[in-house]
Amino acid sequence: MRTVIVLVVITLTGCGSTSTNGPLSVVAAENVYGNIAAQIGVPHVSVTSILTGPSADPHLFEPGTADELAVAQGKVVVQNGLGYDAFMKKLEDASPSGSRVVVTVADVLGIDGADANPHLWYDAPQLGRIAGAIAAALERADRRHAAAYRAGLARFDRSLAPLRRAVATIRSRYAGVPVAYTEPVPGYLVAAAGLRNLAPDSFTRPIEEGTEPSPSAVAAMSELVAHHRIRALLYNAQAPSPITARLRAAARSAGIPLVPVRETLPAGRTFQQWQLDQARALAAALAR
Repeated sequence: MRTVIVLVVITLTGCGSTSTNGPLSVVAAENVYGNIAAQIGVPHVSVTSILTGPSADPHLFEPGTADELAVAQGKVVVQNGLGYDAFMKKLEDASPSGSRVVVTVADVLGIDGADANPHLWYDAPQLGRIAGAIAAALERADRRHAAAYRAGLARFDRSLAPLRRAVATIRSRYAGVPVAYTEPVPGYLVAAAGLRNLAPDSFTRPIEEGTEPSPSAVAAMSELVAHHRIRALLYNAQAPSPITARLRAAARSAGIPLVPVRETLPAGRTFQQWQLDQARALAAALAR
């Protein structure tokens, strides 16, 4: 469950101003951020992502020896924060370093609190800030290639234009349209697109945490489908459960479009391609 990619937020630790003889070693907790870092830093970075598998669950993940070694050797470490990848602090504490540059995306965006949605990479309007923090961390750790990292940031930012247009188009056409998701994975996308999520927290939070929602919460979600109160149902394709499977089946029978979303970047796709695919799938569902 490993790949080469990175994420960055600017909670910087240490001076990080040394140059490197080889590629800059970057470790990302999640491959969604790793891919962004790799695009910005190519060809001067070597990125290792820890959470990459299609069934990766950050809440249950236990790092191994290879993860410990990667963090110990990493010059830049990128993590999501908000408790989503709490295992990273353990890895960092096991190999303290005064020169390591640590970026926490939640801190970059100023998001905190136990109830905050941790799936920050779905926040399309904030991707520029996330990418900017990544580039700044790379530059701080490797000033020799600062110009290349700035150029990489500009290139990445330009590449976000189709995604930004897709989200803006959904907002212009469907603002206020009701939808529901089985857990908060696409919450920031739904908000950026101006849609109304009707799913109760009493259902989505337990599903996200891998626990059983109350009967009343399940009933509330079922009623949204049965009474056609939503135009689309978004669900986490990486975390199926009997409850969400029954809900999807009910939505399918009711003719309500289903929109699968994921927490980790699929193999063979760039971050931008993946997010654009999901935005387009949402738009297609709403158009039905």
